[in-house]
Amino acid sequence: MSIQPRGDLTTRTLAMPADENPSGDIFGGWVLSQMDIAGGIHAGQRAQSRVATVAIEAMHFIKPVHVGDVLCVYAAPERVGRSSVAIRLEAWALRRRLGDRVKVTEGIFTFVALDAEGWSAPIASDRQGETSQ
Repeated sequence: MSIQPRGDLTTRTLAMPADENPSGDIFGGWVLSQMDIAGGIHAGQRAQSRVATVAIEAMHFIKPVHVGDVLCVYAAPERVGRSSVAIRLEAWALRRRLGDRVKVTEGIFTFVALDAEGWSAPIASDRQGETSQ
C-alpha cells in the first residue's frame, strides 16, 4: 500500500541546476520557497484576499530533492481563525520527472488575510456554511 499525498495539488515545478547546492541536492530554502508560494495560493483562495506568511511551524525535511525532479506541493487547510489560516503543505518529488513519487518535506504555514491597506482582515465564512473559528 503506497502513501498518497494529502490535499490539493497546488503547484508543480522542475528542480533546475541553478537551485543545486555544492553537494548536488536542491537547496532546502528553494524547497521552502516553493511551499510558501503554494501555501499563499491556497490561503489566498480560502481568504478571498491578499495574504502574508506569518509563521512556519513543524517543518520537516524527509528526503533530498535532486536536479530533474518535479516538485509537487499539496495543500490542505489545517485550521482557520478570525484573520488567519494555517495550511498543511506536503512536497513530493517525481524522481527524474517521470519516476517514483516520494514525499520530501512537510510543514504547516500560517497566513494572515490582509485588506487593501495591508492590515489584517477577517476571513469570510465558507460558502457551505462553515464558519471561521
